[in-house]
Amino acid sequence: MHQNLSVVVGGILLLSVILIALVGPIIYTVDPNAISPLRRLKPPSSLYWFGTDALGRDLFARVIAGGRVSLLVGVSVSVLSLACGILLGLVSGFFRSVDAIMSRVLEAFMAIPAVLLAIALMALTTASVGNVIIALTISEIPRVTRLMRSVVFTLRGQPFVEAAIASGAPIHHILFRHILPNTLAPLIVQGTFICGSAIIVESILSFIGAGTPSSIPTWGNIIADGRTFFQIYPHMIFFPAVFLSITVLSINLIGDGLRDYLDPRMSRNI
Repeated sequence: MHQNLSVVVGGILLLSVILIALVGPIIYTVDPNAISPLRRLKPPSSLYWFGTDALGRDLFARVIAGGRVSLLVGVSVSVLSLACGILLGLVSGFFRSVDAIMSRVLEAFMAIPAVLLAIALMALTTASVGNVIIALTISEIPRVTRLMRSVVFTLRGQPFVEAAIASGAPIHHILFRHILPNTLAPLIVQGTFICGSAIIVESILSFIGAGTPSSIPTWGNIIADGRTFFQIYPHMIFFPAVFLSITVLSINLIGDGLRDYLDPRMSRNI
Protein backbone atom coordinates (compact mmCIF):
# COMPACT_ATOMS: atom_id res chain seq x y z
CA MET A 1 0.00 0.00 0.00
CA HIS A 2 2.86 2.38 0.83
CA GLN A 3 4.42 2.13 -2.63
CA ASN A 4 1.03 2.66 -4.32
CA LEU A 5 0.48 5.82 -2.26
CA SER A 6 3.91 7.16 -3.27
CA VAL A 7 3.20 6.58 -6.95
CA VAL A 8 -0.27 8.15 -6.71
CA VAL A 9 0.89 11.25 -4.83
CA GLY A 10 3.95 11.66 -7.02
CA GLY A 11 1.89 11.13 -10.17
CA ILE A 12 -0.68 13.75 -9.15
CA LEU A 13 2.02 16.31 -8.34
CA LEU A 14 3.96 15.64 -11.54
CA LEU A 15 0.81 15.68 -13.68
CA SER A 16 -0.14 19.02 -12.15
CA VAL A 17 3.25 20.51 -13.05
CA ILE A 18 3.04 19.10 -16.59
CA LEU A 19 -0.45 20.50 -17.10
CA ILE A 20 0.60 23.94 -15.85
CA ALA A 21 3.65 23.90 -18.14
CA LEU A 22 1.61 22.84 -21.19
CA VAL A 23 -1.70 24.63 -20.65
CA GLY A 24 -0.33 27.73 -18.87
CA PRO A 25 0.82 29.59 -22.00
CA ILE A 26 -2.61 29.10 -23.59
CA ILE A 27 -4.39 30.70 -20.63
CA TYR A 28 -1.71 33.20 -19.61
CA THR A 29 -0.58 34.68 -22.92
CA VAL A 30 2.30 36.87 -21.74
CA ASP A 31 5.74 36.92 -23.35
CA PRO A 32 8.18 35.62 -20.69
CA ASN A 33 11.00 37.72 -22.19
CA ALA A 34 9.06 40.98 -22.55
CA ILE A 35 11.01 43.71 -20.72
CA SER A 36 9.15 46.65 -19.16
CA PRO A 37 11.07 49.01 -16.83
CA LEU A 38 7.79 50.55 -15.66
CA ARG A 39 6.62 47.32 -14.04
CA ARG A 40 9.90 46.08 -12.58
CA LEU A 41 9.96 44.40 -9.14
CA LYS A 42 6.19 44.24 -8.75
CA PRO A 43 4.92 41.94 -5.95
CA PRO A 44 2.44 39.13 -6.69
CA SER A 45 -1.00 40.48 -7.52
CA SER A 46 -4.09 39.73 -9.61
CA LEU A 47 -2.32 41.40 -12.55
CA TYR A 48 1.06 39.73 -12.05
CA TRP A 49 0.38 36.37 -10.40
CA PHE A 50 3.99 35.74 -9.35
CA GLY A 51 5.15 39.35 -9.56
CA THR A 52 7.86 40.67 -11.87
CA ASP A 53 11.64 40.61 -11.88
CA ALA A 54 14.27 43.37 -12.04
CA LEU A 55 13.67 43.84 -15.78
CA GLY A 56 9.91 43.91 -15.50
CA ARG A 57 9.43 40.42 -16.93
CA ASP A 58 6.38 38.48 -15.76
CA LEU A 59 7.57 35.76 -13.37
CA PHE A 60 4.56 33.48 -13.83
CA ALA A 61 5.16 33.35 -17.58
CA ARG A 62 8.87 32.73 -16.99
CA VAL A 63 8.27 29.97 -14.43
CA ILE A 64 5.91 28.20 -16.86
CA ALA A 65 8.44 28.51 -19.69
CA GLY A 66 11.17 27.27 -17.37
CA GLY A 67 9.05 24.26 -16.48
CA ARG A 68 8.84 23.21 -20.12
CA VAL A 69 12.62 23.43 -20.47
CA SER A 70 13.28 21.52 -17.24
CA LEU A 71 10.84 18.73 -18.10
CA LEU A 72 12.30 18.47 -21.62
CA VAL A 73 15.82 18.18 -20.22
CA GLY A 74 14.83 15.63 -17.56
CA VAL A 75 12.91 13.33 -19.90
CA SER A 76 15.45 13.61 -22.72
CA VAL A 77 18.43 12.85 -20.50
CA SER A 78 16.60 9.92 -18.91
CA VAL A 79 15.61 8.35 -22.24
CA LEU A 80 18.96 8.90 -23.96
CA SER A 81 21.09 7.72 -21.05
CA LEU A 82 18.94 4.62 -20.61
CA ALA A 83 19.14 3.78 -24.31
CA CYS A 84 22.92 4.13 -24.44
CA GLY A 85 23.50 2.55 -21.03
CA ILE A 86 21.35 -0.48 -21.86
CA LEU A 87 23.30 -1.24 -25.04
CA LEU A 88 26.69 -0.75 -23.39
CA GLY A 89 25.65 -2.70 -20.29
CA LEU A 90 24.34 -5.62 -22.33
CA VAL A 91 27.62 -5.92 -24.22
CA SER A 92 29.79 -5.37 -21.14
CA GLY A 93 27.86 -7.80 -18.97
CA PHE A 94 27.64 -10.59 -21.52
CA PHE A 95 31.11 -10.48 -23.06
CA ARG A 96 33.81 -10.78 -20.40
CA SER A 97 36.60 -9.64 -22.76
CA VAL A 98 34.76 -6.38 -23.50
CA ASP A 99 33.94 -5.88 -19.83
CA ALA A 100 37.62 -5.84 -18.84
CA ILE A 101 38.15 -2.70 -20.93
CA MET A 102 34.79 -1.04 -20.42
CA SER A 103 34.94 -1.37 -16.63
CA ARG A 104 38.11 0.73 -16.53
CA VAL A 105 36.49 3.41 -18.70
CA LEU A 106 33.37 3.47 -16.52
CA GLU A 107 35.43 3.77 -13.34
CA ALA A 108 37.29 6.74 -14.81
CA PHE A 109 34.05 8.54 -15.66
CA MET A 110 32.35 7.68 -12.36
CA ALA A 111 35.30 9.04 -10.41
CA ILE A 112 34.20 12.51 -11.53
CA PRO A 113 31.01 13.89 -9.90
CA ALA A 114 28.20 14.28 -12.43
CA VAL A 115 27.91 18.04 -11.83
CA LEU A 116 31.63 18.66 -12.39
CA LEU A 117 31.65 16.48 -15.49
CA ALA A 118 28.66 18.35 -16.90
CA ILE A 119 30.32 21.71 -16.17
CA ALA A 120 33.52 20.56 -17.89
CA LEU A 121 31.60 19.37 -20.95
CA MET A 122 29.59 22.60 -21.12
CA ALA A 123 32.82 24.61 -20.95
CA LEU A 124 33.82 22.99 -24.25
CA THR A 125 30.57 23.91 -26.02
CA THR A 126 28.20 26.84 -26.41
CA ALA A 127 25.26 27.37 -24.08
CA SER A 128 22.10 25.74 -25.42
CA VAL A 129 19.40 23.33 -24.30
CA GLY A 130 20.68 20.66 -26.70
CA ASN A 131 24.23 20.85 -25.37
CA VAL A 132 22.96 20.67 -21.79
CA ILE A 133 21.05 17.49 -22.64
CA ILE A 134 24.14 15.98 -24.30
CA ALA A 135 26.42 16.91 -21.39
CA LEU A 136 24.04 15.49 -18.76
CA THR A 137 23.45 12.35 -20.81
CA ILE A 138 27.19 11.67 -21.06
CA SER A 139 27.54 12.10 -17.29
CA GLU A 140 24.67 9.65 -16.59
CA ILE A 141 25.53 6.90 -19.11
CA PRO A 142 28.28 5.31 -16.93
CA ARG A 143 25.87 4.84 -14.02
CA VAL A 144 23.20 3.22 -16.18
CA THR A 145 25.82 1.03 -17.85
CA ARG A 146 27.17 -0.09 -14.48
CA LEU A 147 23.67 -1.00 -13.27
CA MET A 148 22.84 -2.84 -16.49
CA ARG A 149 26.17 -4.67 -16.40
CA SER A 150 25.56 -5.96 -12.87
CA VAL A 151 22.05 -7.18 -13.74
CA VAL A 152 23.28 -8.92 -16.89
CA PHE A 153 26.06 -10.60 -14.87
CA THR A 154 23.39 -12.07 -12.59
CA LEU A 155 21.11 -13.17 -15.43
CA ARG A 156 23.90 -14.68 -17.50
CA GLY A 157 24.25 -17.55 -15.05
CA GLN A 158 20.52 -18.34 -14.94
CA PRO A 159 19.41 -21.71 -16.38
CA PHE A 160 17.19 -20.20 -19.08
CA VAL A 161 20.10 -18.15 -20.47
CA GLU A 162 22.52 -21.08 -20.31
CA ALA A 163 19.91 -23.22 -22.08
CA ALA A 164 19.58 -20.62 -24.84
CA ILE A 165 23.37 -20.53 -25.25
CA ALA A 166 23.59 -24.33 -25.32
CA SER A 167 20.86 -24.54 -27.95
CA GLY A 168 22.89 -22.32 -30.27
CA ALA A 169 20.53 -19.33 -30.21
CA PRO A 170 21.94 -16.19 -31.88
CA ILE A 171 23.61 -13.67 -29.58
CA HIS A 172 21.14 -10.90 -30.41
CA HIS A 173 18.28 -13.29 -29.65
CA ILE A 174 19.74 -14.11 -26.23
CA LEU A 175 20.45 -10.48 -25.39
CA PHE A 176 17.22 -8.86 -26.50
CA ARG A 177 14.69 -11.65 -25.93
CA HIS A 178 15.95 -13.48 -22.85
CA ILE A 179 18.07 -10.97 -20.92
CA LEU A 180 16.77 -7.48 -21.73
CA PRO A 181 13.11 -8.05 -20.64
CA ASN A 182 14.34 -9.18 -17.21
CA THR A 183 16.34 -5.99 -16.66
CA LEU A 184 13.52 -3.50 -17.22
CA ALA A 185 12.31 -3.24 -13.61
CA PRO A 186 15.51 -1.73 -12.11
CA LEU A 187 16.10 0.35 -15.24
CA ILE A 188 12.64 1.95 -15.04
CA VAL A 189 13.34 2.96 -11.45
CA GLN A 190 16.79 4.24 -12.40
CA GLY A 191 15.22 6.28 -15.19
CA THR A 192 12.99 8.18 -12.76
CA PHE A 193 15.94 9.10 -10.56
CA ILE A 194 17.97 10.19 -13.59
CA CYS A 195 15.11 12.45 -14.65
CA GLY A 196 15.00 14.18 -11.26
CA SER A 197 18.78 14.42 -11.07
CA ALA A 198 18.98 15.92 -14.57
CA ILE A 199 16.45 18.63 -13.66
CA ILE A 200 18.48 19.56 -10.58
CA VAL A 201 21.83 19.59 -12.39
CA GLU A 202 20.36 21.63 -15.26
CA SER A 203 19.16 24.18 -12.70
CA ILE A 204 22.63 24.25 -11.12
CA LEU A 205 24.28 24.81 -14.51
CA SER A 206 21.83 27.57 -15.39
CA PHE A 207 22.25 29.16 -11.96
CA ILE A 208 26.02 29.49 -12.40
CA GLY A 209 25.68 30.58 -16.02
CA ALA A 210 27.12 27.39 -17.53
CA GLY A 211 23.91 25.87 -18.87
CA THR A 212 20.96 27.19 -20.83
CA PRO A 213 21.48 30.75 -22.16
CA SER A 214 19.81 33.56 -20.22
CA SER A 215 17.51 34.30 -23.17
CA ILE A 216 15.73 30.99 -22.46
CA PRO A 217 13.93 31.01 -19.09
CA THR A 218 14.75 28.09 -16.80
CA TRP A 219 14.17 27.67 -13.09
CA GLY A 220 17.92 27.87 -12.51
CA ASN A 221 18.55 31.20 -14.23
CA ILE A 222 15.30 32.68 -12.84
CA ILE A 223 16.59 31.94 -9.34
CA ALA A 224 20.00 33.32 -10.32
CA ASP A 225 18.41 36.58 -11.53
CA GLY A 226 16.51 36.97 -8.28
CA ARG A 227 19.22 36.13 -5.75
CA THR A 228 20.41 39.77 -5.53
CA PHE A 229 16.95 40.98 -4.52
CA PHE A 230 15.97 38.00 -2.39
CA GLN A 231 15.88 39.76 0.99
CA ILE A 232 13.61 42.54 -0.32
CA TYR A 233 11.67 40.66 -3.00
CA PRO A 234 11.64 36.97 -1.97
CA HIS A 235 8.96 36.12 -4.56
CA MET A 236 11.64 36.26 -7.27
CA ILE A 237 13.20 33.07 -5.91
CA PHE A 238 10.32 31.52 -3.99
CA PHE A 239 8.07 30.53 -6.90
CA PRO A 240 10.65 28.93 -9.22
CA ALA A 241 12.20 27.17 -6.20
CA VAL A 242 8.80 25.75 -5.19
CA PHE A 243 8.12 24.46 -8.70
CA LEU A 244 11.60 22.93 -8.88
CA SER A 245 11.17 21.23 -5.50
CA ILE A 246 7.70 19.89 -6.26
CA THR A 247 8.78 18.50 -9.62
CA VAL A 248 11.84 16.69 -8.27
CA LEU A 249 9.91 15.47 -5.21
CA SER A 250 7.11 14.04 -7.37
CA ILE A 251 9.57 12.20 -9.62
CA ASN A 252 11.41 10.77 -6.61
CA LEU A 253 8.12 9.65 -5.05
CA ILE A 254 7.24 7.82 -8.25
CA GLY A 255 10.70 6.24 -8.32
CA ASP A 256 10.48 5.14 -4.69
CA GLY A 257 7.04 3.65 -5.21
CA LEU A 258 8.08 1.80 -8.36
CA ARG A 259 11.21 0.49 -6.65
CA ASP A 260 9.19 -0.97 -3.79
CA TYR A 261 6.53 -2.36 -6.14
CA LEU A 262 8.97 -3.97 -8.59
CA ASP A 263 11.31 -5.38 -5.93
CA PRO A 264 10.32 -9.04 -5.36
CA ARG A 265 11.61 -8.92 -1.77
CA MET A 266 9.28 -6.01 -1.00
CA SER A 267 6.41 -7.85 -2.67
CA ARG A 268 6.93 -10.85 -0.42
CA ASN A 269 6.89 -8.65 2.67
CA ILE A 270 3.63 -7.13 1.55
